[in-house]
Amino acid sequence: MAAAAAEGQEVPNKRVILKRYVTGHLTEDDMEVVTGAARLAVPPGSAAVVLKNLYVSCDPYMRGRMTKHETPSYVPDFVPGEVLVNFGVSKVVASGHPDFKVGDLVWGITGWEEYTLIPNPESLFKINHPELPLSYYTGVLGMTGLAAWAGFFDVGKPKKGDYVFVSAASGAVGQIVGQLAKLKGCYVVGSAGSDEKVNLLKTKFGFDDAFNYKEAQDLNAALKRCFPEGIDIYFENVGGPTLDAVLLNMRSHGRIPACGMISQYNREQPEGMRNLSSVVAKRLRIEGFMVSDYIGEYRRFEEEMVGYLKEGKVSYVEDVAEGLEKAPAALIGLYSGRNVGKQVVAVARE
Repeated sequence: MAAAAAEGQEVPNKRVILKRYVTGHLTEDDMEVVTGAARLAVPPGSAAVVLKNLYVSCDPYMRGRMTKHETPSYVPDFVPGEVLVNFGVSKVVASGHPDFKVGDLVWGITGWEEYTLIPNPESLFKINHPELPLSYYTGVLGMTGLAAWAGFFDVGKPKKGDYVFVSAASGAVGQIVGQLAKLKGCYVVGSAGSDEKVNLLKTKFGFDDAFNYKEAQDLNAALKRCFPEGIDIYFENVGGPTLDAVLLNMRSHGRIPACGMISQYNREQPEGMRNLSSVVAKRLRIEGFMVSDYIGEYRRFEEEMVGYLKEGKVSYVEDVAEGLEKAPAALIGLYSGRNVGKQVVAVARE
């Protein structure tokens, strides 16, 4: 592959593009898998790299980038006709950068395609622990894990004995948050959308309790049953009625790290809240956060999480779709909870 890169070989390049801006529910027809060409060489004199993508991550926030916004969001909108981008795990196949050699394994933002030219690779991270599954760097050892770690510890500020509730608890972030909370000595309950996922929370991830929110006739009652003394920390992943019910069940001076609100992403009109007065009466703190704020902490996080994984203190579940042609359906499945664990797409196997 290094020789091919040096010769600037041109190869087919399967890619997933956005066909149109989206309103309402995302469908597979809003995306398209097309085949173009990629040159396995960097422009002369540049510090670019060419990546062969091995895995790409499916993440809920991608839906927001598919809608045309009148005012800029925290990440730019995707452009119809152009390749989708997100976090992925890749192998360097051509390089003009002194810090990246052909054969290096890296993770960072890349295209939903087989090969990607990265003009400025400064944002890429080298993979320090290739002895673990490389796909972990789309999740538990990547931005997903960093979001769980930073959101729970820095924003949630847990104390031993705290009562912790995690929504979307079997998903990419939730499963990690719950296990970190148990390591901290907290009492942890999670909600998920199927009995299979509830069982996973209680058996594999060690949650103290869990419930199927789709079968809960009354979310307020379900939370009161699980937390008769109230909730200290709610790790927010879903928004909507769940957040509204949680507000009634928070303890005074409770903390709500807001990581995401997946229940609202496909809605043209967001659902309103009725119980916000609880924020005042209970002196609650709701704080949104961006994982990008914690990039400087990544190496410390990585070593801590690698230790937990190798010692068996943190378990991790992935849902792997094979091939880029499966990527649109895999992404859409996030919004109905079809995935079990972190959703990732295998583009090419090492």
